Amino acid sequence: HQNTLSEINLPFVQRHDIRVVRRLSGGGAVYHDLGNLNFTFLMCKEDYDLDKQVAVIRKACALAGIRAEKSGRNDLLADGRKFSGNAFYQDKVHAYHHGTLMVVVDKDKLGRYLSPPKAKLQAKGVASVRSRVVNLKELSPTLTIQGMRENMIQAFQEVYGFTAAEFVPNDTMKGEIQRLKKLYSSWDYLYGAPLAFTFSCEEKFDWGYIQLQLDAKGGMIQDAQINTDAMDWTLPDSIVKALKGCRFETEAMVYGLQQAFLPADVCEDLCGLIRKQVL
Repeated sequence: HQNTLSEINLPFVQRHDIRVVRRLSGGGAVYHDLGNLNFTFLMCKEDYDLDKQVAVIRKACALAGIRAEKSGRNDLLADGRKFSGNAFYQDKVHAYHHGTLMVVVDKDKLGRYLSPPKAKLQAKGVASVRSRVVNLKELSPTLTIQGMRENMIQAFQEVYGFTAAEFVPNDTMKGEIQRLKKLYSSWDYLYGAPLAFTFSCEEKFDWGYIQLQLDAKGGMIQDAQINTDAMDWTLPDSIVKALKGCRFETEAMVYGLQQAFLPADVCEDLCGLIRKQVL
């Protein structure tokens, strides 16, 4: 639910042969290199337990002599600085929680490859990103990617009481993996077709950045596109359903949002954003 082209520095990314990938979960764009270790907890929804999953990461850090703590809903900090951003997704049966573990990431490149929208820049202080993040190796000089990987496996076994085993896909699974690889590497999936909109507004709130793009004809909203880094992956579809078919006027749009099943703070902020526009 983000506009990829507005989140990355495309010429710089192409010039340096950086691969762009797009995940299903919510949250903002992130930079990965070989100094970053990624993890995913994948399970049936009834087994999902965020506190338990975070306990694995904290224990893995403790094995390296690092004290980690959870901050907000999706960040993990060490020495008061962020080393792990987490994101979430679920369908009717399954859920996953995945994220980053910065071990020895090139922090200078973090700001060069990403290009956040203006509203996010103004609200987030992106220029200070290097001072707000930390590599785990800065706190544990002998730590390596392989060492952190082994710590995660050991921590998982201790927290869940299971013996870890490597998963090897069979031939049938390999065919499905290739099908998904083709789908998720396509231009349409990565960048999508931009909406020819007649109205656009954006703002950064406590719960995330959002951009509304609306196509209105004959005084009615015919289509809508939502770009957001909000962690709630259901939010964009709910907003689109609330606005499509509404009259293109302030109070009609506000009423549509108020009738949708949106979190109270999100609804209030969106209604305020709409009321600030000159329609």
